[in-house]
Amino acid sequence: MSGEHAATRSGPRRWLIAIVCVAVVAVVAGGFVAVDRLHSNQASATPPAPPPALTVDSVSPTGANVAAGSTVTVQFSTDLAPGSPMPTLSPPVAGSWAVLSPSLLEYQASGPLVPGATEAVTVPGGPSGVVGSEGQHLAQSVTSQFSVAPGSVLRLQQLLAELGYLPLTFTPASPLTSPTQEGNDQVGSFSWRWPDQPLSLETLWTPGTDNVITQGAVMNFESQNGLKTDGVAGPEVWTDLLADVQSGKGDALSWDYVLVSQSLPETATVYNNGVPVYSTPVNTGVAGASTENGTWPVFARYTVTTMTGTNPDGSHYSDPGIQWVSYFHGGDALHGFVRGSYGFPQSDGCVEMPVANAQVVFPLTPLGTLVTVQA
Repeated sequence: MSGEHAATRSGPRRWLIAIVCVAVVAVVAGGFVAVDRLHSNQASATPPAPPPALTVDSVSPTGANVAAGSTVTVQFSTDLAPGSPMPTLSPPVAGSWAVLSPSLLEYQASGPLVPGATEAVTVPGGPSGVVGSEGQHLAQSVTSQFSVAPGSVLRLQQLLAELGYLPLTFTPASPLTSPTQEGNDQVGSFSWRWPDQPLSLETLWTPGTDNVITQGAVMNFESQNGLKTDGVAGPEVWTDLLADVQSGKGDALSWDYVLVSQSLPETATVYNNGVPVYSTPVNTGVAGASTENGTWPVFARYTVTTMTGTNPDGSHYSDPGIQWVSYFHGGDALHGFVRGSYGFPQSDGCVEMPVANAQVVFPLTPLGTLVTVQA
């Protein structure tokens, strides 16, 4: 009997153990699920990868002797955000940046690059600089430089003629296809503005070759534009020259020319816009201080000054109060001087004339005016 009762009491005990085991399994399983969910939540909280760095891949053009009609471009490593700050050009060039593709900019100029200038392209960086499409900034500003090829003498002459600084006109064979080509040589022809010019002037002219006519025109242009009157067409001259061509601002003065003849009786004839308008007797240099034959541009002018120098005998002179002076070759000048007579050599190399006559001539000899002395 006792054995039967023991077997009967063990049944409930087995169920209790089974229930406990099931509960333990459930708790353990739940723990695995919770841990799995925790790992899953941790994985979903991982930050996204940073955007690609924004860098400048290339700036074009570079180097020296870049053509004045070249196009400036900037290539980035990744796309830019709309409204991103743009690069700058120094010295400034008229025009604006265009977005050729999200990562490629092109400067669309409304005029040529300045011949002889060194151009700097700066891409702004830092917090206020270029911005990428994902908000990234260029780490720091990037500057690239290139040098524009010097302008040709032929194109310089063509532009000076177009603006009226030469005694010649230039007629292009065809119009420019773009304002960016304004600094490039054009096909066309020159012709004299007025008929029957002195042979002494006509023989000085050769298209495409630097000559005293071109030098005088550059000096006249420099004087009217507030530049140093050295007759050298550097970047400043080209900058103003191209600007005047685009605006249509031409020579504000007449074109003047002085022809001095040392044939007796000596005379000086002044041409204004191709027409002889005034003639005066003059005195040129004596033996030992003769006036050299040739053609030169007026480079300095004074209404009154003191002239000093050395006489042929070695003595020195200092003459104050000399009026209406236009220097054209070293110490040689057109000026007024009181003499008992005129028309033969009496000076120390200058071209002297009666003071009243010199006053008439002076306004017709602005800087750059050509003075020819011939036998």
